[in-house]
Amino acid sequence: MSDRIIAACDGAAKGNPGPAAWAWVIADTEGRPERWEAGPLGRATNNVGELTALERLLEAVAPGTALQVRMDSQYAMKAVTQWLPNWKRNGWRTAAGKPVANQELVQRIDALLAERDVEFRYVPAHREDGDLLNAIADQAASDGAIAQQAAGTAFGAVDMPVPAPQRSAPAGRKPAAARRAGGAGGGGASASRARTIKAKFRGTCPCGKPYAAGESIAKLGTRWGHPGCDAAAATV
Repeated sequence: MSDRIIAACDGAAKGNPGPAAWAWVIADTEGRPERWEAGPLGRATNNVGELTALERLLEAVAPGTALQVRMDSQYAMKAVTQWLPNWKRNGWRTAAGKPVANQELVQRIDALLAERDVEFRYVPAHREDGDLLNAIADQAASDGAIAQQAAGTAFGAVDMPVPAPQRSAPAGRKPAAARRAGGAGGGGASASRARTIKAKFRGTCPCGKPYAAGESIAKLGTRWGHPGCDAAAATV
């Protein structure tokens, strides 16, 4: 059995750039979620959300901690595991000679990584059979981008965020509901035609209003929410 603490982090931006947030969830060495936190970023890009989520996660664990970090952002993971050494050698410039994007964030992460034993693991996002911790962090970041309020265990939250149900799809093919929702740019008319399912868990529609377990929901862009919710479809 590994003695590494298991964690996941994620960022979200509604519009990219748009209202954004970061989130992390920390579990025990057996992967059982124990605490979580999410915070607003105002208007930012998804990449800023992803990097900030990693930075805040590393800050939340003590120096010397052995940690496994699960992420669905290949950009953020490659930035700190593959590209960072070359950026430092090149004076924080890319191979093309341009300044590194989000340089201050990457530098802070670099300093935090130097004091912690971190193992990174990439996990695919938005899959029914995907990683639970990543799904929790994804939902917390998405909710935070909408609410623009800090939340989490330290703020009195008793329960973990409940991920909206995700549907598996064959490799290279989106679920039919997602294709319908995305085929017309995520507009209300397209969203209203999406096939509905019964929510297995409670959740929050992109419009900000909750839905209950057992309630009919539909795919609205990249999220689940009230069928035909035009206000929600416009935000995803």
